[in-house]
Amino acid sequence: MNDVTISVAAAEFGRDMEAGYRTIAALIEQARARDSRLLVLPEACLGGYLPSLGGGNESEEAKQRRLRSLPPALEIDGPEVRRVIDMAGDLVITFGFCEADGATRYNTAVTLNGDGVLGTYRKVHQPLGENLCYSAGSEYRAFDTPIGRMGMQICYDKAFPEAARLLALDGAEIVTSLSAWPSARTATVANLDDDRWKQRFDIYDRARALENQLIWVASNQAGTFGSLRFVCSAKIVGPGGEVLATTGAEPGLATATIDLDEKLGLARNSGMYNLRDRRPDLYRTVVAEFGVVGMPSALEVVDA
Repeated sequence: MNDVTISVAAAEFGRDMEAGYRTIAALIEQARARDSRLLVLPEACLGGYLPSLGGGNESEEAKQRRLRSLPPALEIDGPEVRRVIDMAGDLVITFGFCEADGATRYNTAVTLNGDGVLGTYRKVHQPLGENLCYSAGSEYRAFDTPIGRMGMQICYDKAFPEAARLLALDGAEIVTSLSAWPSARTATVANLDDDRWKQRFDIYDRARALENQLIWVASNQAGTFGSLRFVCSAKIVGPGGEVLATTGAEPGLATATIDLDEKLGLARNSGMYNLRDRRPDLYRTVVAEFGVVGMPSALEVVDA
């Protein structure tokens, strides 16, 4: 038996850092009351996300306004992250913030407990002008924690199967996917359950869990910030693609207790173990020839 209780939040975070800490403290209290060992919070908890996303039709005025409204840039070993470490105790917590590395900013996720930082990740895939505000990360790496081997992603990363596969190949049993995933910017709907970007969000979560046969824990922002309206839909997905717990299109805390050994064993020992049955010899040939679809590429070839 390797039972692990996991809680994941759809919660609202903005520029007010003290309000953010109060929200984190309340979610920690709820998670502990449920005997959780892992709490996954959204992207951009400390200091909030960007007030808008750019694109090809963004005006120069809108771009400059967005660049003037960036979240505070914090250091991994700074007092802001230390404050969450001091709150964590034996609870493993994953959350996101804007990281400062000298003058460079990254959209970063960190996993920690009361002993300190267990793992860090800088967002690799950047949508809709996010590259104007953040530099991109350059690696996916799993890491060991008291509850098992974990990996992290942020938001748009979930649209890329290769990203989750790299973490699975590095031994991740649990992947936390932190988001500030908004509703669609066009063809908007009143009911978030009908929103097409929410539907994509949910499909990606289930697909990434299923194709890698691991536990997928997806947090998200809630409410609104600037021009963005977030779809919530925090969830825990099992290795068969089954949703074990979700907040739906509402803020809240979803919780599930999982026997990791049993869940992973049933998925991977049923005759179809996706990681074992890959054909990287074939994929290598395809990537070497085509790289990005429609474009010649000199990208380094990896066993994705």
